[in-house]
Amino acid sequence: MKIAVAMKVNEVQKKVLEQAAPNAEFYYGKDLEKIKGAEVLIGNLPPAQMKELPDLKWIQLNSAGANNYCVPGILSEDVKLTNATGAYGPALAEHLLAMLLAMIKKLYLYHDDQKKHTWADEGTVTSLDGATVLIIGFGDIGRHFGRLCKAMGAHVIGMRRRSGDVPPEADEMGRMDELDAYLAKADVIASALPATPATTGLYTAEKFAAMKQGAYFLNIGRGDAVDQEALRQTLLDGHLAGAAIDVTSPEPLPADSPLWDTPNLYITPHVSGGQHLPATWDRVVKIAADNLKRYIAGEPLQNTVDRKTGYKK
Repeated sequence: MKIAVAMKVNEVQKKVLEQAAPNAEFYYGKDLEKIKGAEVLIGNLPPAQMKELPDLKWIQLNSAGANNYCVPGILSEDVKLTNATGAYGPALAEHLLAMLLAMIKKLYLYHDDQKKHTWADEGTVTSLDGATVLIIGFGDIGRHFGRLCKAMGAHVIGMRRRSGDVPPEADEMGRMDELDAYLAKADVIASALPATPATTGLYTAEKFAAMKQGAYFLNIGRGDAVDQEALRQTLLDGHLAGAAIDVTSPEPLPADSPLWDTPNLYITPHVSGGQHLPATWDRVVKIAADNLKRYIAGEPLQNTVDRKTGYKK
């Protein structure tokens, strides 16, 4: 069996993968000619290249997002597709918390003052203790962020597509069809939604207007979930106290985008995940190795993607 690994791995991580499939032939790299003939692909290649790999039987993505591979015609139905859900939660949740604390404690303002050599008092701040935090998309990332917020005294509300039990990382759960009512009472709204047809353009001008006056908005899911002009106008109008986003549409954000100069909007260039936290990549490799063992044993794979929703089943 030939296994192509199209994501960057170090020698230790290579050993983890090779121990999971000791009799396999491994190729590391993204040379399409050398990948041809592989039965298994670990890592992300441009979806358009999938038609060049007719021998593939299973793709293990190094990303949690799988929507681009779910487009009809990209993969045949008999190709298994799994993602890396479970690897990114800690890194992205900590990034969310850092952006939020920087806003509510006005650290961004003090950083600007420092660059201007200005000793100034920027006034009162707010706290997560006693705040209501609404987390839209309560999967792996949302649960990790919920746990951090609860530890700091916040009341955490998770939002999912369907009703279910309240997990320990939340104080209550809501459904997406109740979203406007929850937006009105949240001090912090954090979006960790994947890119799906149902989430594209979700945050409209009407949704921002439904948010509580003085709330904070964070987006670490996908940029196309947000009407960016509506977000900009909401901040200019002073309805929101601040917003922080790690994702935009498009990416990279064009240099002439008005978002760069929007007051109280803080942007990071999609750096919360990926290989920025080395432990995240170790988790991705572990997920792939565990699934390799299952694949060889003929057992069901973990993190199988539902092609209709783009979510893990």
